[in-house]
Amino acid sequence: MTTPLKIDFVSDVSCPWCVVGLRALNEALAELGDEVRAQIHFQPFELNPNMPAEGQDIDEHIQQKYGSTPEQSKANRENIRLRGEELGFTFSQGNRRIYNTFDAHRLLHWAELEGKQQALKEALFTAYFTDLADPSSHKVLADVAQKVGLDRLRAEAVLSGNEYATEVRELEQLWVSRGISSVPTIVFNDQYAVSGGQPVDVFVGAIRQILAGDA
Repeated sequence: MTTPLKIDFVSDVSCPWCVVGLRALNEALAELGDEVRAQIHFQPFELNPNMPAEGQDIDEHIQQKYGSTPEQSKANRENIRLRGEELGFTFSQGNRRIYNTFDAHRLLHWAELEGKQQALKEALFTAYFTDLADPSSHKVLADVAQKVGLDRLRAEAVLSGNEYATEVRELEQLWVSRGISSVPTIVFNDQYAVSGGQPVDVFVGAIRQILAGDA
């Protein structure tokens, strides 16, 4: 019997562990096959809501925010790169900046209404982490939207105005009010949460436990 499963994937476009978590979750769902019929909703979370338009050098940002040394940052990025490689995702080397992601979240909100939210989310991860593109750039966002089959002119209209800003801010506040302070946090059936870029088998085990408990 196939069991429906609601998944709220709370994450940010500029969060590398969110890429790892999503890739592992996708593999887990593929492994579970007909056991589960998952419906994933990507929920907004901004790691750096006050980031200015020009962004900030990633090493400088991490040192200021977390107190990490350049050596610690480099080791962490290499760990993430290897995890991504295991899951078939490329984290490119090179000069990286952190950017504001609010407009990307507005576009993702619209994409869900169009039935292409996951495609856009994954393409935005690729644009930022693999292609080293600026996810705050309206041109980059419109290009990525078009690439996944969304209407470019409509995407540009969303980005040039203030559409879905209220909805995104309300959702951000909702998830913070539910105690989420780090991402990725993956919430199953509104009551079970798994945090971080967990391995595939952790997701498989957690989902099977949830299905058994609900049954």
